[in-house]
Amino acid sequence: MVSYNKLSACCISHEFYKVATINPNKIAVIQACGGVKIAKEFQLFCSENGDGETREKFEEFVSSKTTSVNPPVYEGDECFTYSDVLSAVDSLSSRLRCILDGGDDPNLLKPSSVVNMHHTANNCSSKGQSILGSSDQGLEQYKQLHKTYCPRIVGIYMEPSVEYIVAVLSVLRCGEAFLPLDPSWPNERVQLVISSSKASLIVGYGSSVGGTCHQLDKLQWLIDKGSYPVFYMSMEDFIPKKSDLLLGWPCESERLRSFCYLMYTSGSTGKPKGVCGTEVGLLNRFLWMQESYPFQKEEILFFKASISFIDHLQEFLGAMLANCTLVIPPFNQLKDTIFCVVNLLQEYSISRLVAVPSLIRAFLPALQSIYYSTVQIPLKLLVLSGEVFDISLWKMLVKLLPQTSILNIYGSTEVSGDCTYFDCKWLPPMLEQDAPGSVPIGIPIGNCDVVLVGENSPYEGEICVSGSCVAAGYFCHPSIFPLDNVELHQEVADAENDKNEVNCYFRTGDFGRKLSNGNLVCIGRKDRSVKISGQRIALEEVESVLREHQEVVDAAVVSRCVQGDILLLEAYVLLKQKESNLEFFRSSIRCWIASKLPLIMVPTRFYFVESFPMSSSGKVDYKNLATLAASEAGSRIEIEETQDIDLINVIQKAFSDGLMVVDKISLDDNFFEMGGNSLSAAYVSYNLGINMKDLYTFPTPLKLQKAILHKKVSSSRELRADALVGVNSQVQEKSKLPSNKSWMPDLDSSISLSLTSDYPIKCLKTDSDLYIDPYDFNGRDMNNSTMTKVSCSYSRCNKVRHDARCEGYHCRSVLSWEVPRDKRGLMRERWMVYMESCVDASPLVVFKERSAYLFVGAHSHKFLCIDATSGLVLWEIKLEGRVESSAAVLHDFSQVVIGCYDGNIYFLNFSNGIPCWNFQTHGEVKSQPVVDKERHLVWCGSHDHNLYALDYENQCCVYKIRCGGSIFGAPALDEVHEKLYVASTSGRVTALFVRALPFYQIWVQELGVPIFGSLSINPSSGNVICCTVDGSVVSLGTEGSVIWKVEQY
Repeated sequence: MVSYNKLSACCISHEFYKVATINPNKIAVIQACGGVKIAKEFQLFCSENGDGETREKFEEFVSSKTTSVNPPVYEGDECFTYSDVLSAVDSLSSRLRCILDGGDDPNLLKPSSVVNMHHTANNCSSKGQSILGSSDQGLEQYKQLHKTYCPRIVGIYMEPSVEYIVAVLSVLRCGEAFLPLDPSWPNERVQLVISSSKASLIVGYGSSVGGTCHQLDKLQWLIDKGSYPVFYMSMEDFIPKKSDLLLGWPCESERLRSFCYLMYTSGSTGKPKGVCGTEVGLLNRFLWMQESYPFQKEEILFFKASISFIDHLQEFLGAMLANCTLVIPPFNQLKDTIFCVVNLLQEYSISRLVAVPSLIRAFLPALQSIYYSTVQIPLKLLVLSGEVFDISLWKMLVKLLPQTSILNIYGSTEVSGDCTYFDCKWLPPMLEQDAPGSVPIGIPIGNCDVVLVGENSPYEGEICVSGSCVAAGYFCHPSIFPLDNVELHQEVADAENDKNEVNCYFRTGDFGRKLSNGNLVCIGRKDRSVKISGQRIALEEVESVLREHQEVVDAAVVSRCVQGDILLLEAYVLLKQKESNLEFFRSSIRCWIASKLPLIMVPTRFYFVESFPMSSSGKVDYKNLATLAASEAGSRIEIEETQDIDLINVIQKAFSDGLMVVDKISLDDNFFEMGGNSLSAAYVSYNLGINMKDLYTFPTPLKLQKAILHKKVSSSRELRADALVGVNSQVQEKSKLPSNKSWMPDLDSSISLSLTSDYPIKCLKTDSDLYIDPYDFNGRDMNNSTMTKVSCSYSRCNKVRHDARCEGYHCRSVLSWEVPRDKRGLMRERWMVYMESCVDASPLVVFKERSAYLFVGAHSHKFLCIDATSGLVLWEIKLEGRVESSAAVLHDFSQVVIGCYDGNIYFLNFSNGIPCWNFQTHGEVKSQPVVDKERHLVWCGSHDHNLYALDYENQCCVYKIRCGGSIFGAPALDEVHEKLYVASTSGRVTALFVRALPFYQIWVQELGVPIFGSLSINPSSGNVICCTVDGSVVSLGTEGSVIWKVEQY
């Protein structure tokens, strides 16, 4: 057990008053509307003209917008002094006290329904009720109950802003408790929390003077709801006015409030649970930081966390209580352009930043950009919390931020946010002795004790916490129920002390391991809570909400880990009755749950099954659930033998191909319950030669087989001959199919292809009498022997690229064949995928492991991976801007690269579309990326006039060059002569020598007419072919001279 030191501060209200009156004219808060605008505009200034010139342009531009230097303030910013904030707190706290005591106020909107606001403070003990729902917490805790009262709850419905800070400080000044209500939550979630908390009043932003850039909370719907008393406020209401404050200080009251804030987290009972946080916990966390890593008054801090995240409290309280300046960016713009945070750190000289590791990882491309590699980030202290901190991320941060101290802090809402810390300066010597697996969570902060409670070893077990940081309990009106505690005898808590005492420790649910040096490492959980983006999610709550849907019988939710990070949730749902259109219902239930839960809690994928795998104890087996194949769902029935086994084999093969499953399809497997949709149904129906409606009527192999045999399908017909490919049956032998040469070229020989065969194959679909060419693009072609040899991609201009198993220049040539001019054929629609908006970019086709994939994006911001044979959407991702460029695939076929209108170049996982990393340019990206396998680079141009070379192994930009205009077309890479050519809309063609860094410019040719198209290289001469906007085609020699030019008249 640790010895606890008495806190040097009595209460937050007193501490803020002292700070504000010492230096009243100091700027306390900057609402950085102007700074965000500059951060966006400055992107256009970044160029390759040298670090000195770039920095000079930056300073010149910022100087023209600067209205104050210390602290930095820019045109459009709103500034508030400590005197302004203190005056607003004095005024608002008086008005709130009056309202809570039954008075009226011009800004108070009373509910239409009768709500008793004139009740006295919820003093549970005075009414003969225990604050705690359990009476076995020990004598000392019992004594404390008689010294405390249960405060009333005041909800604050705002985004991070100066008004939010004033509201929090005012509620604390009144002696009550504040409840953060995140406006990004669905309305139903907000209503649920308000109802559960029995909030006496809701405070939101609203002003008759006019809005500011922080008016984001959309308070109107709460006002229209008419169920809650709503008080609206803004800084304009308070700054001109003075208030004769008559309130006493909360710390001088005869009885102290049992908690000062209520924060709701995801609960394992299926409902969100309210954690009653204490003022002692908040002050202890602040004072520990002040003692261990002291705030300097000249420091500038940053408030960017969502108010639903416990860390947001220390973000603004640390600044307000340490007399620092706090910068608050407009929250809506921060979410839209998250990379501008890096610019804001530089603009405002931010010295401390609190963030989750996943957010910092998202910043890496910006930190690795050429500009920031030459400019020292002013960050002195980086505090990471909320997620596992990977050692690989720490190594990258140490290189990028060598002057920054990095802390890894561990905790939860129940322990005031944080209870242990680890200074990463201790990590290098530790790695020489231990293998922690991740950055340790360290040792307890001041006035906290942490022990591991395990069955077998004192060095591994559940992390349990006691001390000033622990919350008062869970709120359940009108009581506070205890946390999940464990009582430990003194000898367990402190082996060196012989006193026989019992201490209460909060069981966090996290499990840890103690290293030889005493530091703790978090090794996971044994319950079903997960953390996504730093926020704890109880999977039971998501399941509980799903069960409320009128069509759902039961639901089970699991998390899927990708590369060590939990990135998505998956829901398995049992329906009351089978849905005829599962794809539509999947979208419907996703929208339904998004209206009830925060977006971060909405499952990414939904699977509809007939039963769950169960453990021996009769509970859902969640470990096996994640691997549950749709074909294993539901009960199996005995199937009578049929005389036509071959027909069953054909149907099962068609189902398997359409669903892309390798497991054997059972006779009673329902095609649509296994994941089939209209697109895959069209594919299967085509291959079987039946109408698609027959598949909906007879969705299992057995039913469909019987329907065909008993002539119950739309009309009598034969199966398509090529549906039998891959089926070992007599039917296949009797078909006597012509031996078709695959349309795919032989990649091991240099042959030309010509379409010479004229063997028609009859397709007996009732709605079609089309002539089908034997070279029809079908699933049979995807399985030919050629496809087992190499992986390859086909993109614009028939450019072909192969994997590492095919070396040599001939493997990078252009695929082409001749079609006789008198040859007549046809084009037929095989499948269709709705992209919701214009598709400007040519698709990328990739053959990998005997499968064909098509990658394409659209103006709808969607980027899709589609099975090229069936039209099934394998995965899709919605980017931050529209997609107008074609994609490229890395040499090892592990990632797909795509440019986006938001200025990003995204590197997406080939298998699932999850972003691996991205690089932010300073303009729209319409240029197709070009992969340089030899140097492990991706070359891509942007509308910011720059061509970038991105090292995809080290995930950084290694080179960029100014090209005189926007770059639309893809650059051309001459891998034999190690040269690269790029053209821009200014008409400039630039040639680079790219054998090794540093790359250098060989020549520049100014054609004087914009070039929008991609360049091409004549493989025999090395000449560069380009097309100008006036219709001319120009050939440039390897030295930059014009060889020939053909003009269009």
